[in-house]
Amino acid sequence: MTDRNPLPGDVIGVKCVTHDSVPAKDSKEEEDEDHTCVIPSLQELEDVLHSAPRSCHHGDEVWPNLFLGDMFMSHDKFGLWQLGITHVLNASHGKLCCKGSDDFYGTTVKYYGVPANDLPTFDLSAYFYPASEFIHQALTSGGKIFVHCAMGLSRSAALVLAYLMIHHRLSLLSSVHSVQQKRWIFPNRGFLRQLIGLDQILQEERLNEPK
Repeated sequence: MTDRNPLPGDVIGVKCVTHDSVPAKDSKEEEDEDHTCVIPSLQELEDVLHSAPRSCHHGDEVWPNLFLGDMFMSHDKFGLWQLGITHVLNASHGKLCCKGSDDFYGTTVKYYGVPANDLPTFDLSAYFYPASEFIHQALTSGGKIFVHCAMGLSRSAALVLAYLMIHHRLSLLSSVHSVQQKRWIFPNRGFLRQLIGLDQILQEERLNEPK
């Protein structure tokens, strides 16, 4: 056993089980993961991500009125206007080639910037709840939101997954499967570990909710 310092998003002492320790389920049972508290391993999660068709556009609607895409689309103000975008979440705020700012989009679009690096050592989990709340406010106010980073595969995808887990009570695997129906994504290993940690926390909280 090799000792290591905890990585951002690691969770210690959570009692939820992993997929390896439970019997195989049919597809119907897998859709109802809120009641099973099954946490995927990092390898299992990567296998699921690798298995999806590798196709995506500059922007894809991965949830009603929630678009996930790249910096090319983020610079197309006319294209965003045609889609009816009212909010933009830039997961690569301040990084090379990402122009996002309040001034860039003007007064008709609300902007939120997350200055994330696409590195496994970056603690994106600090932004899971603030970014999820921004997305939630956009959608519940009748708006449409475009979430992006440079490629729309890692940083922004991780924030969209966190939103689905926090505000729609989906498990991590269910969130991944939902987004994969519309767009290929692949958050880096550090972000996946942090999402697994979030999954553990949320499912543990739900197990302890009053019945």
